Amino acid sequence: MPSARLPSFLAAVALTLGLTGAAQAESVLTVGMTAGDIPVTTGNPDQGFEGFRFVGYNLYDALALWDLSSRDKASDIKPGLATSWEIDPNNKRRWIFHLREGVKFHDGCAFTADDVVWNMARVTDPKAPQYFTQQMALSRAYTTNFESIEKIDDHTAAITTKVVESLFPYSMSYILMISRCKAEALKYDWNAYANDPSGTGPYRFSRMVPHERLELLPNKDYWDAKRVPHHDKLVLLPMPEAATRAAALMTGQVNFIEAPSPDTIPRLKSAGMQIVTNKYPHNWPFILNFTRGPMTDIRVRRAANHALNRAEFVELLNGMAIEGYTTMPPGSPYYGNPVKYEYNPDKAKALLREAGCMPCKLTLAISTSGSGQMQPLPMNELFKAQLEAVGFQIEFKVMDWNSLIEIARSGVAKYPEIDGYNGSRGLLDPLSALIKPVWKFHWSPAGANWGHFYDPEAETLITDILNEFDAEKRLELLTKLHELHSEKALMIFVVHDINPRALSPKLKGFVQAQNWFQDLTPIEVMP
Repeated sequence: MPSARLPSFLAAVALTLGLTGAAQAESVLTVGMTAGDIPVTTGNPDQGFEGFRFVGYNLYDALALWDLSSRDKASDIKPGLATSWEIDPNNKRRWIFHLREGVKFHDGCAFTADDVVWNMARVTDPKAPQYFTQQMALSRAYTTNFESIEKIDDHTAAITTKVVESLFPYSMSYILMISRCKAEALKYDWNAYANDPSGTGPYRFSRMVPHERLELLPNKDYWDAKRVPHHDKLVLLPMPEAATRAAALMTGQVNFIEAPSPDTIPRLKSAGMQIVTNKYPHNWPFILNFTRGPMTDIRVRRAANHALNRAEFVELLNGMAIEGYTTMPPGSPYYGNPVKYEYNPDKAKALLREAGCMPCKLTLAISTSGSGQMQPLPMNELFKAQLEAVGFQIEFKVMDWNSLIEIARSGVAKYPEIDGYNGSRGLLDPLSALIKPVWKFHWSPAGANWGHFYDPEAETLITDILNEFDAEKRLELLTKLHELHSEKALMIFVVHDINPRALSPKLKGFVQAQNWFQDLTPIEVMP
């Protein structure tokens, strides 16, 4: 006869199992960012592309997103909140975006074409009640060619550009969609919104300690089931000092760090940490002032490029870089046959004497840390030594990353005393990598041509590129434009990064894409 106590015994077992499950520690991915502060949470973030990587693309989505699923091929855009897009056959300035149905913001409101129209007005229309100056400034580089938007139906919107631009969908990957419902409920109190943001992204906001930490939780209802996070919590900590990040990883305060200092990598490896690298579209140059000063003379620009022994930079970085002689790294689709500015100090000196700039005084802005900035202080010490060895005289203005971004965003006219700044560049798409830095249409502060470079040949090439919708023919033109970057010594080219990260051995599933952005959602935190 079965024992009468069996049901109570089973109940006890069930309770014990439940308590055991509840007692299991939550899996937390904790990231030590190079950022100097918590990136802005009100839509498009600050702190450079690191802000997009850790906050922007986690809380929010754009019409187009980046495919970050492979480490073996270059990333490109893919459908995001828009499932597809095409050019209007009757108007090559009008793009039709077909929106994803069934998507909801974290606050439960449905995503529709009204939200796209509202978000575009938020960053472009000063007369709109939702217009936010901060977000206009953080989005401006991507809206330079935006003219207007219209709702066609609940799931279709049309965007008209100022000029024909065959590459326009790339710009729409950088405009993040926030919740109209939440903003309206808060009566556009953006401080309140920053502490309770709502997007459609794979993570939702949990809590923030200003200047210290941001905590995000998985969005279990995310529209892309494959990208629902595989951990219970994401914690983001600003740690601009490389030594601090390495120490935090070693002690277990964090389990994922960006840009470990090259001299700490052997110690991290010996402690069992995973060192992950991959090539990606990045360069570490000096962006130059073409409105006044020494850099208006191409002989001076070429002299600076010939002054650099780039192999010493690679050695300084313990092999965590590739010598850089032009905008794109070797192997890029539109690399072509650019001029290679080999190390030649005698030629550099001769060019400076020919230009009548000896000593040649330069005032350059640099940062102490930042997204993609690698190891900026020791690298710039070496840069200064090499340039001064051939006749330059370098004065650095040293600042935090966000202050340097402010110089880049505000434009050369506001900082005429600066001959250039050391800003790492994300070369994700041909529009950002090749066109914006040389196109007059993008003269700062309206766009990314910070130094107001102008060249008639470049203008003609850009017009041809933007009017060419055949991908193969456009590639040929883009290659010519890349070669022009090098021929004109558009920047002082130094190195390309290989994007090192250090991860705890307890982390599994991270795929480092060939991109500035990375997908954290597949990461599992093992007990």
